[in-house]
Amino acid sequence: MLIQHQKHKYMAVKVLFITVNLLKKKSIIDGNVDSGKLLQYIEVAQDTHIQNYLGGTLYNKLMDLIVSSDIELPENADYKFLLDEYVRDMLIWFTQEAYLPFSMFQVNNGGVYKHVSENSDLANKDEVEYLIQKTRNYAEFYTKRFLDYMCNNSVLYKEYSNNKQGEMYPDKDVNFTGGWYV
Repeated sequence: MLIQHQKHKYMAVKVLFITVNLLKKKSIIDGNVDSGKLLQYIEVAQDTHIQNYLGGTLYNKLMDLIVSSDIELPENADYKFLLDEYVRDMLIWFTQEAYLPFSMFQVNNGGVYKHVSENSDLANKDEVEYLIQKTRNYAEFYTKRFLDYMCNNSVLYKEYSNNKQGEMYPDKDVNFTGGWYV
């Protein structure tokens, strides 16, 4: 877990639920990819997908437990289990989905550039779209596992059903975008 920003008078602590090293280890993303280029995609995937499925109150509870290091305490074993067994897998695949469309591009003062390697061919748009769809399918699979778990164990996580006013309510449905339908 990574604390991305230092706590400061006007800024809250931002915690990422996975590290860049874990992302590289458990994904198609090569270990040589600049870690700084991946952080924003982890954050985007966490904010847009993970928060969506956890809901704001449970999402903030996990953040608070990580920041305080209380996630390791025995009384928080259920939260650690949720994070380790469900949330991280979802985040790894949602991060890849977020990163892939931008992976071959770089923006600097001169404009937008496409990275060209000397000893390999760039994937074409259809191949990249295929990879994005495959990562989305895996993300949806892990999300479905999470939702099934929460359906059967929501009593362990009171924050899942008791959102505070102004907090995001958890999305309890996965709208699959790929795969076989019968």
